[in-house]
Amino acid sequence: VQLQASGGGLVQAGGSLGLSCAASGRTFSSYIMGWFRQAPGKEREFVSAISRNGGSTYYANSVKGRFTISRDNALNTVYLQMSSLKPEDTAVYYCAADLSVVMNTKGYEYDYWGQGTQVTVSS
Repeated sequence: VQLQASGGGLVQAGGSLGLSCAASGRTFSSYIMGWFRQAPGKEREFVSAISRNGGSTYYANSVKGRFTISRDNALNTVYLQMSSLKPEDTAVYYCAADLSVVMNTKGYEYDYWGQGTQVTVSS
């Protein structure tokens, strides 16, 4: 599967931004989808994941209550709606696809990755 993330940009602290990740190739609904991010000089970290049918979601504590992950299997797209953004949310955000049967927070569990989209939150 090929993944294409989009929607990044520059936003002021407290603002909102929505990311999208469009998938092509194998059946999108076969994959658990996740979002990760990597800030300059830091390791990649888990942000959120969503089950195949969208019925279950999981969030990192740092974004819980501020970010919302969703998916539209008919459109082969997963979304990440981010609100109440903070400067520490600044990072390159990546979407990833996982064929596992459970939602994983470790990047090495994911099978396919998008190219990343930059999110910059100014203070």
